[in-house]
Amino acid sequence: MGRKIHPLGFRLGVSQKHHSYWFANKKDYPNLLEEDRKIRTLVEKYIKKHRKNVTNYGGIGQIAIRRKTDLLQIIINTGFPNLLIEEQNLGINQMKNDLGKILGMERQNLQVILTGVTQPHGEPKILVENVVSQLQSRVPFRRIMKKTIELVGKKTGGGIKIQIAGRLNCSEMARVEWAREGRVPLQTIKANLSYCYHPAQTTRGVLGIKIWVFNAA
Repeated sequence: MGRKIHPLGFRLGVSQKHHSYWFANKKDYPNLLEEDRKIRTLVEKYIKKHRKNVTNYGGIGQIAIRRKTDLLQIIINTGFPNLLIEEQNLGINQMKNDLGKILGMERQNLQVILTGVTQPHGEPKILVENVVSQLQSRVPFRRIMKKTIELVGKKTGGGIKIQIAGRLNCSEMARVEWAREGRVPLQTIKANLSYCYHPAQTTRGVLGIKIWVFNAA
């Protein structure tokens, strides 16, 4: 069997950056790492729950966390930030209050920044959320892969590869199906490659979705 490595960890420091920026002592590192996971989970659930348009939801591209001496910054990169609810009581302010209660922090020590992604359909995490929602709606997987490739098209100047594994079309045996368009250099460290994996819980079982996007621009 071949030796596998995470595509993003393989390129850290060359073409990929860390999603969390902070320094901690050895004894505090596990607690802060678990806290980052809770923050990302809560933000994703909150934004999915409080969105204006369910059918045209941009999705979350990346959640960056920066820790300073007395300030915690949460930078949310989303496909279409204007589709999110931003009223005083139900928007970002309410999410800050909920995060402050869970983390035990004061409001002034917590900062939430909402930014837009230039090319939403070039982000694998946004694409995989779209694929999961369609699979859960029982859309044929081949049609989903074709539509996903059409969404990316030639906007990135590179290519895209999508892979779906599991009991496809209610078959008794699990199998892997994939499709690719353009160049996707998986073994080139300098290649600007983005990757995301997400499981989809369907009535047929659990399906695993992997998406690679190569941006040559």
